[in-house]
Amino acid sequence: MPRTALVTGGVTGIGAATAKLLKEKGYGVAVNYFGNDEEADRFVEETGIPAYSWNVASFSESRDGIAKVVAELGSIDILINNAGITRDGTLHKMTEEQWRSVIDVDLGGCFNMCRAVIEGMRARRFGRIVNISSVNGLSGQFGQTNYAAAKAGVIGFTKALALEGASRNITVNAIAPGYTDTGMVAAVPEEALKAVLAGVPVGRLGTPQEIARGVLFLVEDEQGFVTGATLSINGGKYLQ
Repeated sequence: MPRTALVTGGVTGIGAATAKLLKEKGYGVAVNYFGNDEEADRFVEETGIPAYSWNVASFSESRDGIAKVVAELGSIDILINNAGITRDGTLHKMTEEQWRSVIDVDLGGCFNMCRAVIEGMRARRFGRIVNISSVNGLSGQFGQTNYAAAKAGVIGFTKALALEGASRNITVNAIAPGYTDTGMVAAVPEEALKAVLAGVPVGRLGTPQEIARGVLFLVEDEQGFVTGATLSINGGKYLQ
C-alpha cells in the first residue's frame, strides 16, 4: 500500500505543487483548504485529489477533519503543514485580530494538525511531518512581527516534536522557503517586490515546484535519519 499524505492549504501555491508531485510519485494524497471553494473545485477536477474543508486554526475542526480523511482514505502517514496567512502591519499599528489570526493559523494550525495525527503515527511507528516555515521566520521582516513570530515558532515546534517522535520512526522537519511565486507574494506591491528581489542572489522568485521537491525528499521512507532539520530554499537570500 502506498503511503498516504495530507497537505494543508493544498489547493493553491506550494501546497498544490506538493500534492501534485506526491501523487505523481505514487503516494496517496488528500488536501485541506478553507474558504476558497471555487479554487478547490478546480483543483479536484484537474488532479483527482480529494479536498476537505476545515479551518486548521480550530482544534475541533482539525480533529474532526482528520477523522473524516482517515475514515475515507485510511491512516495518514505523511502530514504537510502548509496552510498559512499574512496580516501585515507595523507593530505600533497592528490590531489584536491581526496578531491572533496569524498566530492561530500559522503556528496553532501546526499544533492542531500534528495533535490529530501523532497518536496514530506513534502506534504504527512511522510518520513523516513537514512544517512549512519561512525565510522571514529566520531573518525577520519589517511589518511582519506576527508572521515572523509564527514562522519562527514553527521551527522551534518542529525541533521539539522531532525529539519526541524519533524513537517511533517519526521524523519532523521544516522547510523555510524564500520568496516564492504564489498568490501571497503576488499581493506584495511591485516596488516592494523589486526591493526584495534585489536582495535575492539568484535574482528571481522561487517556484512552488522547487519547494515541493524539498518536501518530497523529506517524506521518503529512506530519510529516517533526517529529523529536526530546517531546509532553507531561498535563492541565497538568507544564509544561516
